[in-house]
Amino acid sequence: MVHDHLKSIETHTRGTSLKLIATLMGGILVLCSFIADYLFPGVQDASGNLRNAHADIIALAGAVLLGIWLVWHALTHLLAGETHMDELVAMAIIAAIALGEYQEAGVIAFFMIIASLIEQRTALGARTSIEELMELTPTSAHRVLDDGTEQEVETADLRPGDVVRVRPGQNIPTDGLVILGESTVDQANITGESVPVDKGSSDEVFGGTTNLTGALDIRVTKVGGESKLGQVQALILEAERTRIPLMRLIDRYAGWYTPTILMLAGIVLFLSRDKDVGMEKAITMLIVACPCALVLATPTAMVAALSCAARVKVFIKKVSDLEHARALTAMVFDKTGTLTTGKLTVTQMKPAPGVDGAELLQHAASAEQLSKHPVAGALQEIASRARIELIPVDPSGFEESIGRGVVARVNRDRIMVGRSQWLKERGADMRLLDDPEFREVEGLSVLYVTRNGRCIGWVGLEDKTRAEARRAIDQLREIGIGNLTMVTGDKWSVAKRVAAEMGCGQVQAECLPDQKKALVDDLRERGHRVAVVGDGVNDAGALAAGDLGIAMGAAGSDVAVKSASVVLMNNDLNLLPFVVRLSRETTKVIWQNLIYGVLFIVVMMTFAIWGPLKPVTAAILHTVASAVVIFNSARLVRFGEAERFAGMPEQAPPTETVVPAPTPMPV
Repeated sequence: MVHDHLKSIETHTRGTSLKLIATLMGGILVLCSFIADYLFPGVQDASGNLRNAHADIIALAGAVLLGIWLVWHALTHLLAGETHMDELVAMAIIAAIALGEYQEAGVIAFFMIIASLIEQRTALGARTSIEELMELTPTSAHRVLDDGTEQEVETADLRPGDVVRVRPGQNIPTDGLVILGESTVDQANITGESVPVDKGSSDEVFGGTTNLTGALDIRVTKVGGESKLGQVQALILEAERTRIPLMRLIDRYAGWYTPTILMLAGIVLFLSRDKDVGMEKAITMLIVACPCALVLATPTAMVAALSCAARVKVFIKKVSDLEHARALTAMVFDKTGTLTTGKLTVTQMKPAPGVDGAELLQHAASAEQLSKHPVAGALQEIASRARIELIPVDPSGFEESIGRGVVARVNRDRIMVGRSQWLKERGADMRLLDDPEFREVEGLSVLYVTRNGRCIGWVGLEDKTRAEARRAIDQLREIGIGNLTMVTGDKWSVAKRVAAEMGCGQVQAECLPDQKKALVDDLRERGHRVAVVGDGVNDAGALAAGDLGIAMGAAGSDVAVKSASVVLMNNDLNLLPFVVRLSRETTKVIWQNLIYGVLFIVVMMTFAIWGPLKPVTAAILHTVASAVVIFNSARLVRFGEAERFAGMPEQAPPTETVVPAPTPMPV
């Protein structure tokens, strides 16, 4: 899809280049006609006006060369049964040529084409972004064959499972997993991270990012549109194709606008005593009535806003989604991976009487080593730091219940790790929970460990909150979003602790995905405009149910790109209030442009009917008006640059925590 669109861009660009060459040639001819007027004497015609044949011939050639594009464009629309506003300019040019005002026709056509080229160049903003993204992907790659030799192939010919070799300084051709080598990768193009990231065996890399230091052998996992870069390209294409209500409003009245202007011009011509003066006024009216400033008002602002968002790695699927952000009154946050880092760490353990702390951790980490759940990673990390050797697990005896726990055969023991209720359902002896000394700590996620059906202790894990989360929530409240709710599938004690740290007035814990969606539906039924912020993995239903779905950390989640309206490629919560402010500022700029465009037409039409406004002057002012709208919209590109991260507290460098060998830890 992206490649097909790029072909249409290439064709469109070629047509624009031809138009630009014709415009320059026509403009030179019209300019030469004025020089000929000065150099050669004129001859008086039947009406008593001085006419210069040399100048007329040159000006007519220039006017035809310039006007043919505008007349042909208007004619094709009319033959297709469509009425647009370009017909006004085409008729003005034809009328000027019919009256013998070739220089006037040429000047009018020249400035109207310049305005048209500006409009087309503005509309190509999103397409240019795609071209820039495509340039990030190398056209060829070095595929590693089974015998270890390399073969240079087209990037488009790569398939999942292929192994490619990327040397220092080269861009990575597509998404994959590192199977050999270590390096530092600059992935700012995808995630917005300013600091390069170290990559080693089994680490994920994205197409379009730059390999900086070492050579990497990468096994291809995704190609083409399925890659992260391809998904971002698809987002830009989708945003380009959508139209917000203000744009559709202008289109709705376009069919009435042209006949109305023609009627007014006809009335002025009919009532004029001097038909030459009347025709000049009518031509001027047709020129100033062409609403280029109105047509440019919305798309230029939207392109600038989308560019501004993309600079900080915020990708918006539809421009209508950006418009919705300004009216938000409520925001629902998923806890894990959004308000918190999503990385669990073991902070406490409580072994049963007679059980050693190292033994408890060894059994728990060994049982979880075949799982990919974040809990398993946390247990294995603490075991590694405590230099505890894991016991091999028989894969045939491993069983995982998603979100509840695991069962594994460790040596000859049957080890289960999970929630207390799930363990009870599996027949485990959990009478130890009745002991007051053995109660779990409030605010921790606790997993219990059983050996051969008897509880031998618990492990407490904690998910740290993000440093910038509280500041972002305070800013959202300051800009008028007062209903801030945190939802989580975690237990109430953990949820209350995080909500208190974040300042969220409302919290819902132990929520299943369908319950999160129901909460969003309830807020909308109560009249709120709701944004849902999540990691896109288990929040797809809620993200789709809100007026605006915002996916955090989407560089690692395909589900996020598909289910959310707005995609944050990094985990910076400060971008949430930024998106809302950008939406409001964009709407303000659009209304400024629209009001300016309407006032320009009204004032210039008044001057055309009763004042001294001439067609050539009208054409020049028309181009100036379009430029004013474009420059006003361009201010959005740098919106919020100065204050976006102003006032953020400096973060102290992380300090490594030395973890001694585990011993029984007090509650």
